[in-house]
Parts: sequence; structure tokens; C-alpha cells
Amino acid sequence: QVQLVESGGGLVQAGDSLRLSCAASGRSSSMHAMGWFRQAPGKEREFVAAISRSGDITYNTDSAKGRFTISRGNAKNMVHMQMNSLKPEDTAVYYCAAQWFWTGQAMDNARDYTYWGQGTQVTVSS
Repeated sequence: QVQLVESGGGLVQAGDSLRLSCAASGRSSSMHAMGWFRQAPGKEREFVAAISRSGDITYNTDSAKGRFTISRGNAKNMVHMQMNSLKPEDTAVYYCAAQWFWTGQAMDNARDYTYWGQGTQVTVSS
């Protein structure tokens, strides 16, 4: 069993930064793919970024590239996302996701992942 716990969300102003973290526990040492999705009220869950254990990275270019940076912790069972220049449209619940394997594709579909955290709220005021 794998558990994912997110942290780092909060209320910030437009232009501020936040760093989200996700810790995997349980049978997590072999977790290959870890990613972030987000879901705003009334909208579908949206892919933000993903990273493999070996460092392959994909971003949702529309929402993340250039402002968000995903990284793995040294222990490889953590994933972080540095979010800079936040905008009100970044307001959402951010979910960490994990999977045993990396498909070699973008890993940008929620169906690619088996394990999910409970989410952390990010609110950006204008």
C-alpha cells in the first residue's frame, strides 16, 4: 500500500511563490512516476507536471512551463513543485499522483496513475 501526503499549499497574492511537496510512504521505494494535477471548482482535473525517478520531466505547457518547476527529492520518495509568479487562475486543489512505472509517454493523463493524495489547496488572490 502506498500513501501520498501533500503539503505546502496556502493563500498567497498574485505574483507570489509556493513550494508544494508530496511524500510517499509505504511500498514507495520503487515508485517511478510522480506528478501533480490540479482541479479548480467546476473544472476537470488538469495535468500540471510529472517526473520520473530517472529525471524525465513533462509539463503542461499552457499552465506550468516557465513558472513551475518539478523535482524529486534525494530519497526519490518525495516530489516537489516550485510555483513562481502565481496567478489567480492557478487557484485549485493540487493533487500528487504516483505510479510504479513510467510509460515513456507524457504521463499527463490521470488514468496513468494509481495512487493519489488528498490534495492541498492553493488560493491566489488578485
